[in-house]
Amino acid sequence: MHKLKANNITRIFAFLFLALLVYLLSNHIDEWRSFQGATVMFYVVAIASIILLTGYSGQISLGHGALVAIGSYTAALTQIYLHQPIWMCFVASVLVTALFGAFLGFAAARLSGPYLAGTTLALAVGLPSIANQFRILGGEQGINFDVGWPPKSLGADFTQYKWFFWISALATLIAMWWLHNILRSRYGRAWRAVHKNEVAAELAGIHVGRAKVLAFTLSAGLAGLAGALLAMTMNNVSPSVFPLYLSLSLLTGAVLSGVTTLGGVMIGAVTLVAIPEIATSVSSRWGDSGNLATYLPNLVVSVLLLLTVFLAPRGPIEKFRAHRSTPERISQTKSKAQ
Repeated sequence: MHKLKANNITRIFAFLFLALLVYLLSNHIDEWRSFQGATVMFYVVAIASIILLTGYSGQISLGHGALVAIGSYTAALTQIYLHQPIWMCFVASVLVTALFGAFLGFAAARLSGPYLAGTTLALAVGLPSIANQFRILGGEQGINFDVGWPPKSLGADFTQYKWFFWISALATLIAMWWLHNILRSRYGRAWRAVHKNEVAAELAGIHVGRAKVLAFTLSAGLAGLAGALLAMTMNNVSPSVFPLYLSLSLLTGAVLSGVTTLGGVMIGAVTLVAIPEIATSVSSRWGDSGNLATYLPNLVVSVLLLLTVFLAPRGPIEKFRAHRSTPERISQTKSKAQ
C-alpha cells in the first residue's frame, strides 16, 4: 500500500516537472519551434493510442489516420455549428471518435491478424473519398478550425503558435497521465493477458471480446484527441491532411518508440517531426530542393524502421532496460551458485 502511494506521488511530481519544463521551454523558442512542438504533441498522443491498441491488447491497426480524421472533423464541426469553446471541441472529438471506435471494435473483436489490419487499412484509404462527397465537410477545400488568439493577459509577445503549443502540451500531459494510470489498472493487466494468450485469459475469467472492444474504444478516443490537436495546429481540416501515409507514419512511430511500452513514445514523435527538416536541410545543401526533399523522408523512415525491427524489436527503451538488467541477472546467478 505504501509502495503504491509512493508511486502515485512520484508520478504527480513527474507530471508537474514536465508541465514546468514545457512552460520554461515555450519562453525560449521561436514560432517555428513552437509549431514543431505542437506537432510533436500530436504525434505523442496518436502514437500512444496505437501502443495501447497493439502493444497491450494485441490488435493491429493500419488505419489510425482515419480515426485521427474523425476527431479533426468533429472538432471543426462542433466549433462551426455548435459554437462551443475549444475545450468542448476537444471533448466532442474524444467522445465521437471513441463511439466510432466502439462500433469498429465490435467487428475487430471477431477479426485478427491480417484480416483486422486489412479492414483498418481499407478505412484509411476510403475515408478521404467519403469526406469529399459531403458539402458539410467542405469537400477538397475542407473546413477551418480556429481556436483564436491567446488571451491578452498573456502579453503582446505571446504568439498564436506558442498558444497552440501550450494547449497541445497540456492536453498531451493529461492524456498521458490518464493512459499511464489505466495501463497500470486491472484493465491494463487484462489487455496484457489477452495479448499473451487469449485461451488462458478466458480461463482466468477475462471476457476477451469485451476487453478488445474497450481497448479499441479508448484507443480511438485518444486518436480523436490527436485529431483535434492536428486540426488546431494546421488550422484546416481537409482530406489531403489525412493520406494513407499518415497511418503508416503513426505505425512507424509506434515501432520506433517501442510498441510494448509508453517509455519511448517521445522518441518516435520527435523522429517523425525531425526527419522532414533534416531532409530539407540535406537537399538544400546538395542543391536539390525538389525530388530529394520529397523522397528522402520516406527512405529515412524505412531505414530506421528496418534497423529498429532487427536491432531493437521491442523498442530502444526496452533494449536499454534489457541491457541494464543483464549484469544484474548474471550477478544474481553467481551469488546463487555460490
